[in-house]
Amino acid sequence: MRDRGIGIRPEMLDSVFGLFVQSDRTAWTARRGLGIGLTLVRSLVEMHGGTVVAYSEGLGRGSEFIVRLPIIDTRTIPPPPPEPPRAEGRQHGMKVMVVEDNADVRETMRDFLQLSGHDVTVAVDGPSAVEALIEQRPDVALVDIGLPGLDGYQMLAALRERAADLPTVFIALTGYGRPQDRQRAFEAGFHDHLVKPVDSDALLRLLDDARTRIAREPPDADS
Repeated sequence: MRDRGIGIRPEMLDSVFGLFVQSDRTAWTARRGLGIGLTLVRSLVEMHGGTVVAYSEGLGRGSEFIVRLPIIDTRTIPPPPPEPPRAEGRQHGMKVMVVEDNADVRETMRDFLQLSGHDVTVAVDGPSAVEALIEQRPDVALVDIGLPGLDGYQMLAALRERAADLPTVFIALTGYGRPQDRQRAFEAGFHDHLVKPVDSDALLRLLDDARTRIAREPPDADS
């Protein structure tokens, strides 16, 4: 697909498929989407064994996207084996809570995670997140540090006081990626740390890591 639109800066070609990435934040681009469309395109194409790449000669020169998909001769494909019975417990999607006060980012991340097969709920500030986490006990919580009411660090401290046995894996979301920022998140009790704009592959890898961590831990008495 080729267009004659705004184009893409050369240094953005390698990262334009990232989650929430936008090529040029001008007044015009502020009216566009949040930068999830190309991430979904890449995910769907790769699910079918294909690749997608972007080309552009620069701003104002238009863009070209090339999708390559394998050709499969269905006559040679054996029938799929019967699906084995699913074991009890969490085998696929997890219960994920997104704690984010920015409505656009919150809803976009929820849509992305739901498309990835997860059961997603949201909270919009620190105090309401504490109550929701205690009640829902999700597998994973993605927590923005800059929350109103209680910031991410204060929220986690309040949660530990009220529900120290909560098995949720906490992942901090922040615009700061310095070593001291990561260290502060870990010291506060977060299990992992992601820098905004969030890289979709990194996010999915952390969710896989959380799934492994959960599988190693014994279930709650209530589960």
